[in-house]
Amino acid sequence: MPETTKLARTVKLNNGVEMPIVSLGCWKIPNDVCANQVYEAIKLGYRSFDGACDYGNEVEVGQGIKRAIDEKLVERKDLFIISKLWNSFHHPDHVEYGLDKTLKDMGLDYLDLYYIHFPIAFKFVPVEERYPPGFYTGKQDEEQGKFTFEKVTYLQTWKALEKLVEAGKIKCLGISNVRGVLIQDLLNGCSIKPQCLQVEHHPYLTQENLIQYAKNQEIQVVAYSSFGPASFLEMDVELAKSTPSLFEHQDIVSIANNHKVSPSDVLLRWATQNGVAVIPKSSKPQRLLQNLHFEDKLTLSKEDLNKISSLNKNLRFNDPWGWNNADIPTFA
Repeated sequence: MPETTKLARTVKLNNGVEMPIVSLGCWKIPNDVCANQVYEAIKLGYRSFDGACDYGNEVEVGQGIKRAIDEKLVERKDLFIISKLWNSFHHPDHVEYGLDKTLKDMGLDYLDLYYIHFPIAFKFVPVEERYPPGFYTGKQDEEQGKFTFEKVTYLQTWKALEKLVEAGKIKCLGISNVRGVLIQDLLNGCSIKPQCLQVEHHPYLTQENLIQYAKNQEIQVVAYSSFGPASFLEMDVELAKSTPSLFEHQDIVSIANNHKVSPSDVLLRWATQNGVAVIPKSSKPQRLLQNLHFEDKLTLSKEDLNKISSLNKNLRFNDPWGWNNADIPTFA
């Protein structure tokens, strides 16, 4: 197999399914380049793509996948396609509705992994009214700058998803943006244990106890925003703008120089050596390759790992508490 199509290693999930430890993150990929970027990533060797209803580019992600399959670069079974249930579709009556919209947009019969994006149940919004709904829960709410919530528990949403696994529309289930206490509660009531837990994870937010708890429960942790504040600068997040770049942090740069690799290699390898899968994003072919193959050229020492972990400041850049001034206590 040529170097440009070498595949990332996989990890076995608690249901026996193999998942690549590196996925291409589809968050913030512009619609006009998304289809081609997904197609080119498949040519380079990516087999896993992490998307979501809320990213607003699932049609284009599906187009890139279809092109690659039509050209016989891959078969559907070779790919691991991921999406997320948005807050507006948490009611059991609307879970399948939300999933079916994603499947239709992507031109797929099933997803390999489907997360609950946030443990927050917004009022249902029909796709004809607004899609993706984002922070919209109705015209009057929008005018008043507020949300309306559904009286739905996390377990109720999960039970509806379990039925869709049984129906063959989802292969694996995941949870995202949750604290350990909610995972513990879910495990007490679920029939299907989550296969994955996706959380914000970088040296400024190591979440070591949560990650250890997930490992104890055989739930694979997946990191988003592995590069810390860099992911949130274009979103004008004040905390991100005032936080020193991890790419320029003297400890990260020193370790990178010692190993003759880039700071991004160090940050991604720190995650995977701690057993955490990653979903980096880039529009540049060379960086895409670098992000896919960083494990091939770098193994960090225990001293390196400890030094990076010591940078923890419990800085969370993605916190629903500030959404529309609603004081949503996801991480309170």
